[in-house]
Amino acid sequence: MYYSAGTYEAFAHPEKPKDVDKKSAYVIGTGLAGLTAAFYLVRDGQMKGERVHVFEKLELAGGSCDGYRDVTKGFFMRGGREMDNHFEVMWDTFRDVPSIETPGVSVLDEYYWLNKHDPNYSLCRATVNRGQDAHTDRQFKLDKASAMALSQLFITPEDQLEGKKISEIMPDSFWQTNFWLYWQTMFAFQRWSSALEMKRYLCRYVHHIDGLPDFSALRFTKYNQYESMILPLVKYLESHGVTIEYGMDVKNVIIEKENGKRIAKQILYVKDGKEQTIDLVEDDLVFITNGCCTDTSCYGDQTHAPDLSGIVNGKGESWDMWKAIAAQADHGEYGNPDAFCTDVDATNWMSATVATSNEEIISHIMDICHRDPRAGKVTTGGIVTVKDSTENWYLSWTINRQPQFKAQDKNLVLVWLYGLSTNKEGNFVKKPMKQCTGEEICREWLYHIGIADDHIADLAKNACNTTTCYMPYINAFFQPRHKSDRPLVVPEGSVNFAFLGQFAETPRDTIFTTEYSMRTGMEAVYTLLNIDRGVPEVWGSKYDVRELLRACYYAIDKKPITDIKLSFKERELLKMVLKKAKGTDIELLLKESGLIQ
Repeated sequence: MYYSAGTYEAFAHPEKPKDVDKKSAYVIGTGLAGLTAAFYLVRDGQMKGERVHVFEKLELAGGSCDGYRDVTKGFFMRGGREMDNHFEVMWDTFRDVPSIETPGVSVLDEYYWLNKHDPNYSLCRATVNRGQDAHTDRQFKLDKASAMALSQLFITPEDQLEGKKISEIMPDSFWQTNFWLYWQTMFAFQRWSSALEMKRYLCRYVHHIDGLPDFSALRFTKYNQYESMILPLVKYLESHGVTIEYGMDVKNVIIEKENGKRIAKQILYVKDGKEQTIDLVEDDLVFITNGCCTDTSCYGDQTHAPDLSGIVNGKGESWDMWKAIAAQADHGEYGNPDAFCTDVDATNWMSATVATSNEEIISHIMDICHRDPRAGKVTTGGIVTVKDSTENWYLSWTINRQPQFKAQDKNLVLVWLYGLSTNKEGNFVKKPMKQCTGEEICREWLYHIGIADDHIADLAKNACNTTTCYMPYINAFFQPRHKSDRPLVVPEGSVNFAFLGQFAETPRDTIFTTEYSMRTGMEAVYTLLNIDRGVPEVWGSKYDVRELLRACYYAIDKKPITDIKLSFKERELLKMVLKKAKGTDIELLLKESGLIQ
């Protein structure tokens, strides 16, 4: 497997891999990683669909990319997905996946046109004082110490950041900046999160720094992630003869070492309550989704809080399987699941979906986001963070294009919200979020959008239906880690197995994204089948001097560098540099970026 850039490789079709007709494939998990692996087995690996077997424990595909309606409880959305124009693997995939809504076009075409006609941006990024605009005004408000610390993080090698928390490398002043407010709530980072992962994000999205304050860098699907992404992929695979077997609870993959080769020999699973096995040979390829951020999700509804009694720190079906596999390694080559799943007090947060058609509530929403959520277009443009809530639940909420579900009533608005701190009392509801019913969580949200106190209880009970989800491992992949904690997509010596998803390691890309999962699927297939076509590399904006200069300009809130407060020594050094740059391309680049006038 190798990486490439440009259209030469992007538009080429690879030759049929050697001996592919002799091979079969078993894909464990139907999240985006697993479905993408199956896709590339069929499209580029040219494996017959009937030889591709996809296993899913649940009765519905999608993994963490869900979105469904419970006929008794209402709509559920555990989370949402934000996309970027440089999700190279994602777009390579969806350019060949037919839309299930618009005949004759691809999912990519559909997505591209939608975001061209209705571009995403926010008109209110944060609120204070119960629904008033916090006037972050697209400013980062970075002080000198914070800006220098971010710059240092950007250039620090990853091996020097292993095991470190963000709090270990950032000054205390950083936590008060708008930059951290945007960053924490958009990506769900915490102070304890991995400094290594923060560096990856900085490098990966340096070209989007101007779009961070108002989300203009983002693109969204038309409907929820299940209907917009998962279902078309499933339909594509089924049309090519791929079998998805539900109710398959995989417990372990037996791996043996022979003459320096690592070979998957057997799959152990439970089906209909019976323990069963599948024996494997070298031509049987196994793709393992190790770990899952939504493992052990606990659901609540309008009148019930999530039942957390079954949560055991470090336990969960995906973790148990990964631990069973990791135990077979000689030197940790299958990763270290304990690095991610043993601190649920840190890694949890909670989300909720509020369904309402109440005019009073919708009028308050419109006052905040300055758009009508029933217009079928961008509404909030991303999350609205409640600044008053930062010491409480740390609440944020969003309304994507409506309807979010094809079956949704045209007058119904679905609001998705989440809280990063589930063990603290709310501002209005004096209970930890994780102990709250849907109705109580709705009350807290109504309070923060400015609903009158004496209307809140009635509206939360009678004008809204709120479903909830507590996810103990949702931030597990942000735990401070070492390089070896995530196994390589294809471990050294592996002949017929690979790891997929958010807890497999691929260089330069960022977890908690659709692209990361899909990239691991493509890389796994391309490696094990030796497909002679380049995997598109992670977009290289961190190596582009134009993007770096532009990022500097926006990071200092669009000021020329000559307006920055500098010491006498720093100012004299700047004068010397600008004098040397005079009349060169460097001067032109500085002017184009806005750093000098």
